[in-house]
Amino acid sequence: MEKDKKLYMIGNAHIDVVWLWRWQEGMQEVKATFKSVLDRMKEYDDFIFTGSSAAYYEWVEENDPAMFEEICMRVKEGRWVIVGGWWTEPDCNAPCGESFVRQGLYGQRYFEEKFGVKSVCGYNVDSFGHNGNLPQILKKCGMDSYVFMRPGRHEKGIAGETFVWKSADGSSVHAFRLPFEYCTWPDQIEEHVRRCAGEIKNSGGGIMCFYGVGNHGGGPTKRNIDSIHQMDARPDLPVLKLSSPNEYFEDVKKSGRDLPVVCGGLFHHSSGCYSAESRVKALNREAEMRLLMAERVSVMAGLLAGGKYPAEEYRKAWKSVLFNQFHDILAGTSLRESYEDAAEDYGYALHIAGRGLNSAVQSLSWQINIPMEEGMKPLVVVNPNAFETKAEVQAESWTFQEGTVLLDEQGNQIPYQLVQSSASLQGRCRICFVADLPSLGWRTYRFAVREKAETFPEVTASECSAENKWFKLTLDPETGYITSLLKKSDGTEYFSGPAAVPVVIRDESDTWSHAVRIFDDEIGRFKAISVRLIESGPVKCLFRVTSVYGVSRMIQDFSVFQDLDYIAVKTTVDWHEKLAMLKLQFPMNMNYLRTSWEIPYGVEQREPDGEEYPMQMWMDLEGTNPGMETSMNGLSILNDGKFAGSVAGKTAALTVLRSPVYTHQEPYQLQENLEYVYVDQGTQTFTYGLYPHDGSWENAATVRRAKMMNCQPTALFETYHEGSLKQTGSLLEVNQENIVVEVLKKAEDGSGDVILRAYETAGRSVKAELTIDVLRQTIEADFQPFEIKTLRLPEVPGKKGGEAVWTNMLEE
Repeated sequence: MEKDKKLYMIGNAHIDVVWLWRWQEGMQEVKATFKSVLDRMKEYDDFIFTGSSAAYYEWVEENDPAMFEEICMRVKEGRWVIVGGWWTEPDCNAPCGESFVRQGLYGQRYFEEKFGVKSVCGYNVDSFGHNGNLPQILKKCGMDSYVFMRPGRHEKGIAGETFVWKSADGSSVHAFRLPFEYCTWPDQIEEHVRRCAGEIKNSGGGIMCFYGVGNHGGGPTKRNIDSIHQMDARPDLPVLKLSSPNEYFEDVKKSGRDLPVVCGGLFHHSSGCYSAESRVKALNREAEMRLLMAERVSVMAGLLAGGKYPAEEYRKAWKSVLFNQFHDILAGTSLRESYEDAAEDYGYALHIAGRGLNSAVQSLSWQINIPMEEGMKPLVVVNPNAFETKAEVQAESWTFQEGTVLLDEQGNQIPYQLVQSSASLQGRCRICFVADLPSLGWRTYRFAVREKAETFPEVTASECSAENKWFKLTLDPETGYITSLLKKSDGTEYFSGPAAVPVVIRDESDTWSHAVRIFDDEIGRFKAISVRLIESGPVKCLFRVTSVYGVSRMIQDFSVFQDLDYIAVKTTVDWHEKLAMLKLQFPMNMNYLRTSWEIPYGVEQREPDGEEYPMQMWMDLEGTNPGMETSMNGLSILNDGKFAGSVAGKTAALTVLRSPVYTHQEPYQLQENLEYVYVDQGTQTFTYGLYPHDGSWENAATVRRAKMMNCQPTALFETYHEGSLKQTGSLLEVNQENIVVEVLKKAEDGSGDVILRAYETAGRSVKAELTIDVLRQTIEADFQPFEIKTLRLPEVPGKKGGEAVWTNMLEE
């Protein structure tokens, strides 16, 4: 009997705040939609509306206070249901892990402050895939359920529309996948209701059925609601109850029914969106990392040197970043003009973070005790990462006197070399050296004249090869490809053929690459017109490979360091191809291949099935070399701003870019007589790294290498002065390599307390100690695999009630 079943009718208005329009139009549509919803509530006493995205409510609060007050009243009476708990509905793969935490931190705090409620239901109905660590983040932001639609049933099989979604740390939420659409037109609602009703298989069962005009807003219409009332009276349809996701999930839990368990990421939909519109993705990564660095160093400067922590400025900068992580912006699937708006917003965030970072570094360095020495030039290097590291440092300077050496704080000479200056004139130079830096700390180096300068051996290099104590790299002088990457300790050859090959792939799919998972139709390769050794010295050698394809040009600068165990490849692409994709291919010489991919605050293993997958800062290939099955080796491919790749059989590829037409969506066919604007035309620069290592990535510090590539040290020329700080020092130390402190910031409540967030990176349980001497705190913590922990530390050491306490991601 149909009336034994129930459809939970969810009135909503999916609002693509940016898509085929810019945010200004999106803002107006938010207001128009919210006004329409309030009108429906006056007309229908049983009407319930479900809405997400704190950013939208902040717009209304600032632009129409009277409407905002009316929304507050409807929330209070329970008819306007707040879901999502995030600042917006972002892409759910490309942002870093901490961005998802900030979505919840700022979204939930806003909802609680303004409406007195927090969302209990995560909500991203239109995002194109969902990373496997979201259950943990949702749970620790106060949400125990999740609603989504993509990937659809034709893209991923799940045993039931409602299931338990679990992340690697063991956290789980109840999840619901919309079987069809999140919106309806007025004339389609009966057809939509019947489709949803057909998904209820058992008597007494029920599912959610979303209705309301969407994408460009609109929301439920009078015809929608009248039709629902009329259909509810019909015996051939289930009970139609105007409801909310909260009520649905409460009823599911009360029912006690067994639900299937799904672990890991939810793919595939729109595989091409993780390599389209490279500029916005690079800006997002840069802004995320600069804000995290600025917060950490600002806390350090505040505790050690009395520096200012610009909390409100950082909060505004984060909100700007979070807004532009909206799924149609960050995915590269919006109107071309919208990316000018996004660039402005990211520029604002980068400006705020840059000023904050500089202020913190200058506050810190000004308090370092640097004795006077005639002709001496001190250089303070700050490590923004909470682990010890070696890293390349570069700095511009006036030309040095003859006999100038580089000294550490103990007077030991350190090798350095001159590289090409950013200024093309006499009197300026650029120096580079490898700094050995303490965890979240600083070290003071000095350039000074000495009668006797030590001689340091140069990196062993020839015209097309270079080696250090770890490996030997060889390039083909004709093609510019890598012909060999040889591990010297055991003779491992990492590649089975030419590697770092820029391969051009035919890609006639639309902007999203709907229904395309594999990109492998090779139509050509970049070929070298020049392979040159352009820098060589005791710090590094640099090979410049200049290649061309069609009307496009690529420069790859391969840097091999004397004292660093990875290869950095700064890459500039001047791209003018259309309907094509560019990948860098690496054929691996490995058996029993295991492929690992960094996801937000975690890692996933994936099959080498050739499919395009989203990624964060690295992917890793691990296996045994033919004939050496007892020895495990790996290669981590690092990046500072790319988000997609693939592994087909034994061939790995880093996806560089795609060039579809902006906002081209099938079934629209491109017309030969029209002019279109193609994505990713022009010049872009990024860096990738090749890190060969023993054994597995879990034991090889891959995570730290990738973070250093994305959060590089800051170098500042100082002068001599008295100060309270030693020439080298550290704020924070962690005794376990697989624990990374990602966040050090001031608490949002204005208390002055410090918030520390750390996570386990290698998938194994560990007991760790985190030590901050200046706060007289050593905290012991048990971490489960991939667990994220948040700690609140008192601003004043030893004050009453000032113990360090574990808290959730909302800092409660």
